[in-house]
Amino acid sequence: MIRVSVLYPHVDGARFDWSYYTRSHVPMVVQRFGAALKATSVEKGLGGGAPGSPAPFVALIHFTFDSVPAFQAAFAPHMNEIMADIPNYTSIQPVVQISEVVSGR
Repeated sequence: MIRVSVLYPHVDGARFDWSYYTRSHVPMVVQRFGAALKATSVEKGLGGGAPGSPAPFVALIHFTFDSVPAFQAAFAPHMNEIMADIPNYTSIQPVVQISEVVSGR
């Protein structure tokens, strides 16, 4: 299994529309990925490691797929549509990481 994580770093003055993100963008992406998508989790940053410090990330979303080729096959046909929607909810440049899931429940 692999996990594709899209992280939105905290940037002073940046815009992030949680309503649009959760009600429009995420459902659209999930629908486009179809049966290849095994799990999804959305996280909202609350704070950093030190008490009272800001969260390093405003938002994180994690998509689980069987393999990198499965992700690529699901993403490629919809890449332009998904990427073009980003300015509708944020001014933050997302960071993407693909990881191998080595442990979990």
